[in-house]
Amino acid sequence: MNPNASHLWPGRRWTLALLLATLSMIGPFSIDTYIPAFSGIAQSLGATPVEMQQTLSAYLLAFALMNLFHGALADSFGRRPVVLVGMTVFALASLGCALSQSIGQLVFFRALQGMSAGAGMVVSRAVIRDMFPPHEAQRVMSQVTLFFGLAPAIAPIVGGQLFVWLGWPSIFGLLALIGLGLAVLMGLRLPETLEAAQRQPFSAGHLMRGYVQLGGSARFMTLCLASGVPFNGMFLYVLSAPVFLGEHLHLAPTQFFYLFLMTIGGIMSGAWLSGRLAGKVAPQQQVRYGFWIMGSVGVLNVLLNWLAPLSPWWALPILGVYSLGWAMMVPVVTLLVLDQAPDRRGMASSLQACIASVANAVVAGVLAPLVMHSLLGLAWASLAMMAVGLLAWLWVRHRLPRPVSAQVEAQPAC
Repeated sequence: MNPNASHLWPGRRWTLALLLATLSMIGPFSIDTYIPAFSGIAQSLGATPVEMQQTLSAYLLAFALMNLFHGALADSFGRRPVVLVGMTVFALASLGCALSQSIGQLVFFRALQGMSAGAGMVVSRAVIRDMFPPHEAQRVMSQVTLFFGLAPAIAPIVGGQLFVWLGWPSIFGLLALIGLGLAVLMGLRLPETLEAAQRQPFSAGHLMRGYVQLGGSARFMTLCLASGVPFNGMFLYVLSAPVFLGEHLHLAPTQFFYLFLMTIGGIMSGAWLSGRLAGKVAPQQQVRYGFWIMGSVGVLNVLLNWLAPLSPWWALPILGVYSLGWAMMVPVVTLLVLDQAPDRRGMASSLQACIASVANAVVAGVLAPLVMHSLLGLAWASLAMMAVGLLAWLWVRHRLPRPVSAQVEAQPAC
């Protein structure tokens, strides 16, 4: 933690959380906004469904690859420069998407979008841990998740309306304006939170040693799996939204926001609960609650898809409850990940985001196309994603240093 944190941001904690949330949301927002326009983009550019799926896979793979470097760069040159360059490149890439005349051009600029969008998510996590001690950091991380949920909730509504009234290029035009606006906002408001004495040398050898150290840590890697893979139990349905909502539930593109309303509502509710429980419930207990919720609704989802007539009235709320469980536990696990490398939190955040993004890309490019046409297949795949995270957590929870949980357990419960 930066010893000058109180001077760097003298304002209220929630205002910093809101500022960081605007950075974190740019990645998911740039996915959710254009999904309702899939069919229109395909028709306009003469693209097949598989080629359209590649626009998503290219984004996620580039996001994962560049995430390896955002944090390392932020550890060496500071948090602000990485954010400012990242948002500027994102704005230019979004403009390129809007002007694309072929599916190949769109895939290229979507990959460039992915390479730059991760800067916000990676750096915002490192800033939180720069500025706050553990239990305060959990509250701020929860507030960031809460505020962050507002943007993806409205993204498909905005994207659907822009597509209907102005055409699909207007969606990427909006993203270009948002990227430019964020670059200006962060230039004016975001402080440099990395203490000069904590800056790491920027060299290939130093970076490789850091990645080898983190990648060779079983605790670090397992915590990354525990936080990132269960997210795909919900994200699988987002990736499959054109088929799941359009073909299975027979909803129009302008109604796609029902899915996002449920999932983001669940994330915001879970993040709020996580913040309320910080300092009152032991972190490992909170993680246990989250997995219990995800596991229960995951099993219920399989049973209902197997036995009950399909209906949006139960198919969508189940995903909202699953999202609540994930959001309850992920702030805790994310902070545990960052604390595995206190002198390289940017790199730790990078590697965590990279692992999660690789999982997302595999789900988008491989798993989603395989199961999206089967409701039972979607349900089983979602449950499997939760099970991977649960097994990872069960393995690592007893191998964590005692002080991590003891700090909270020693405080009185409310």
